[in-house]
Amino acid sequence: MQIDLGMEPTKFSVVEPSPFSGNFVDSSVPFLLVIGGATATGKSGLAMALAKRLNGAILSADSRQVYREFDIGTAKPSQADQNRVPHYLIDLCDPTETLTLAEYQQQAQGLIRQFHQAGKSVPLLVGGTGLYIDAIVKGLKIPPVAPQPALRQQISDLGQFHAYALLQSLDPAATQRIHPNDAVRTVRALEIFYVTGQAPSTLQGENPPTYPILYLGLDGDPDTLHRRIAQRAHAMIEMGLEEEVLHLAKKYGFDLPLLQTLGYAEMLPYVRGDIALNTAIEAIILHTRQFAKRQRTWFRNRATVQWFNLGATDLVDQVWNWLLATELLEVK
Repeated sequence: MQIDLGMEPTKFSVVEPSPFSGNFVDSSVPFLLVIGGATATGKSGLAMALAKRLNGAILSADSRQVYREFDIGTAKPSQADQNRVPHYLIDLCDPTETLTLAEYQQQAQGLIRQFHQAGKSVPLLVGGTGLYIDAIVKGLKIPPVAPQPALRQQISDLGQFHAYALLQSLDPAATQRIHPNDAVRTVRALEIFYVTGQAPSTLQGENPPTYPILYLGLDGDPDTLHRRIAQRAHAMIEMGLEEEVLHLAKKYGFDLPLLQTLGYAEMLPYVRGDIALNTAIEAIILHTRQFAKRQRTWFRNRATVQWFNLGATDLVDQVWNWLLATELLEVK
């Protein structure tokens, strides 16, 4: 699928870039800048600041931001942010559809190729879905298994708890990369297993891209991250997460797989009237902390990541100086 880079970009607050008057000059070496890390580490804010300096465009590496209408609970960039910096790979499909890893990889690789050929903008791959980033950075060879609607329905009918337990018994390695509440990826992994007869984790080879990749990660001490996660959860409530969940549940049904994912699953009992709002918020915070811990482990196992402290007051300048030191770009 060819994506027109001239099209209007797809649709929370971000840090402003430091005062900067230099001009980015392409040094004739197309590269990809990757920003990864756990949730609530400030990846989007940093990406916005760097994209403004680099005349860059942001490619989302978030497995839920690809779905339309799932906005607040996924921390999808606001329209204002999209107006400031072009964003891609968000709002790609409806909540009832499934975007496979192979489809994401194909679209992301196509965009990066177009940016490199145009030579005018630097693509920034930004997000916390490690498998999406690996698919690009490592060039994962993904099993070419077409969607099997009948099989998917059978797996979904098991319920997420039993489906995930089944995947754990068939391919424990796959569950290290899939959240227990991620019904979409659980179903996909089981689908691959039953179609090929092989564990999905054993089918992936690698074909890394030839262009340079600058891979940075954001992290901080656990207390700081836990505080940011709590602030983020409360901010989402204030932004209207309750209304978003209720709208989605009424439109697509309470059993929609995406509503069983982080931030939405905890709110469902509340919108049904089964629990208090504070209980739902506490559950979101707890489960997000647990998820962030797994994300940190994932990214820490990537040897090529250059780490930066999210709490640094001069974070943008630190990263900028690191970029300049690579000699892949020049500022005049």
